[in-house]
Amino acid sequence: MAREAMEYDVVIVGAGPAGLTTAIKLKQLDPNLSVCILEKGSEVGAHILSGNVFETQALDELLPNWKNENAPIKTKVSKEKFLFLSKNSSLSWPTWLLPAVQKNHKNYIISLANLCRWLAEQAEKIGVEIFPGFPASEVLYNEDGSVKGVATQDMGLDKEGNKKDTFQEGMDLHAKVTVFSEGCRGHLGKQLIKKFNLDNGKNPQQYGIGLKEIWEVSEQQHQEGMVMHTAGWPLDKNTYGGSFIYHAENRQIYLGYVIGLDYQNPHLSPFDEFQRFKTHPSIRKMFEGGKRISFGARALIEGGIQSLPKMYMPGALLIGCDAGTLNMPKIKGSHTAMKSGIIAAETIIEHIKNKVDLSIYEKKFKESWAYKELYAARNVKPSFSWGLIMGIIFTGIDQILFRGKLPFTLKHKHADHEALKPADQMPKIDYPKPDGKLTFDKTSSVYLTGTNHTENQPVHLKLKDPELPIKYTLQKYDEPAKRYCPVGVYEIQQEKFVINSQNCIHCKTCDIKEPSQNIIWVTPEGGGGPKYGNM
Repeated sequence: MAREAMEYDVVIVGAGPAGLTTAIKLKQLDPNLSVCILEKGSEVGAHILSGNVFETQALDELLPNWKNENAPIKTKVSKEKFLFLSKNSSLSWPTWLLPAVQKNHKNYIISLANLCRWLAEQAEKIGVEIFPGFPASEVLYNEDGSVKGVATQDMGLDKEGNKKDTFQEGMDLHAKVTVFSEGCRGHLGKQLIKKFNLDNGKNPQQYGIGLKEIWEVSEQQHQEGMVMHTAGWPLDKNTYGGSFIYHAENRQIYLGYVIGLDYQNPHLSPFDEFQRFKTHPSIRKMFEGGKRISFGARALIEGGIQSLPKMYMPGALLIGCDAGTLNMPKIKGSHTAMKSGIIAAETIIEHIKNKVDLSIYEKKFKESWAYKELYAARNVKPSFSWGLIMGIIFTGIDQILFRGKLPFTLKHKHADHEALKPADQMPKIDYPKPDGKLTFDKTSSVYLTGTNHTENQPVHLKLKDPELPIKYTLQKYDEPAKRYCPVGVYEIQQEKFVINSQNCIHCKTCDIKEPSQNIIWVTPEGGGGPKYGNM
């Protein structure tokens, strides 16, 4: 039977900064367009997690009057620090020696989740329809192969796919143009890249995992407006990563750690490296006596323009982190994602009104400041494949002396899932037990995410080969899923591979890092997953 279908001019998948910006700009350019956004989270912002030091350039273009509209952008960066850590000591790097891309004096410390909630309010005021709790689970195609729209998921199915009493059939949404803005490693975006060969001739995409906590600390420990980053310990010199410590308003500190998912040691646990990092003497003193009030984790996309796929296809556009517009050395992707959304809206207007081909999106993007930023940043991430020290030296030459204009482009040589070495060739890592005050376990951490999935629903973490984890991955790599998942979704119990999918916080790390690409993340029933507050 044919399902119920709704017709829109534009359907947008994902209510993150890119999708919301696209919607707002579309209605600014043509108030008569029908525009809807599908959001898999229970509310806008529920699945949004970012550092976040925010650069306002794209927002200035989109909503120039944002300062007078009660935008949640209040805390201006007032001071910066950069530390190199060894196990027991630290070296402060002079800020005047930092590359310009790592200076933040014009930026703000914000909650990106709260900014998205505010952007959603601005969008709804001008007629955008937003449907939270309705994940797009399938791409629909016309007979000629072009994208027709998306289908939302049937809800109220049990683990075997049978209808429960709560069954509710999904809907088809058809559009003149469909915009995919699902964020890093989008479930549908990944399929579109493969179907339309959008990454043909591009380098393999690169990712990191970002873990974040929010702490309430004393007045003495708090320096509102302070931005601090570290590199070095506890990671070894061959593993890319580092921390961020942002002093926000209300005596809160946003504390986080990012580790490149091209790490080699299958015994490494990003979550436990983050916990261990907090025990460094220079870090511990900032948080002792404080209270951890939030936790979350999310993969981030780091490949830059070498890995940026073609961002258009018949009937659709791929924007923001669904494509990979994050500026890695800046550790920022919100402003470039929003700029990609502005350009997407301009492209769609020309396409609908003047029948101009969607391929103009690529031309417009390459003429924008966002592309110029990404081009100047292109050599930073691949240089760290030479190790921490060489990467830092090269980045200084590239970004300070040449301002990103060296006459060559380094390549990413392999995908992250290809980087792991066999477990018996790499040193085991002994992580200290958490103390429950400064360091914590995964169980107490997932509780703080507010994660919930309806009981007895289809498992959204699919195995291509259910036998592979025990027969191959456990033998060769000591089953790294036990460690790379930040919330303990995967376990080995009595020689069985157990998936605790109810704990999943939708970070997508398993979909990226599993060495055989055996784990496929698909969207679960609507409204499931984390419920982040002001992440």
